[in-house]
Amino acid sequence: MGREGADALYRALVAAARDPAWYVEAGIPDTVDGRFDMIAAFVALALNRIGEGDRKGAALLIEAFIADMDGNLRQLGVGDLKVGKEVARLVGALGGRSATLKEALAEGDLEGWAERNLFRGTPPDKGAPTRAAKRLREASEKSPLQQQGRI
Repeated sequence: MGREGADALYRALVAAARDPAWYVEAGIPDTVDGRFDMIAAFVALALNRIGEGDRKGAALLIEAFIADMDGNLRQLGVGDLKVGKEVARLVGALGGRSATLKEALAEGDLEGWAERNLFRGTPPDKGAPTRAAKRLREASEKSPLQQQGRI
């Protein structure tokens, strides 16, 4: 995957993460943190799917994530001196989520993963992690372009 492909994939991942159903039906908090959590979840799914087979593509996808996070932080008013540190923190969060999401998928514990990573330990109701996990499972089985009906 080249840069254009990685950028297109990243845009599709963000669009999938911004699907209102995540926030309305699954109960993901419609906040800056909640939206970051969903983008990170989708990028983690994609990175896990890419795996070791396309390291360059994975690196380009991470670069697209970094560029987006940098721009968003600046729009939120984070100063130039803090942007780099915040982006590094967000990339670290992405790396951790990617690894734990891979484990959760393998072990069948998406509900626990969702509660910890999408609701940060405080879901709005008892069924929210289950609803989010169901949608994540479905998302893990389709590419973001399939989810959007583009392929």
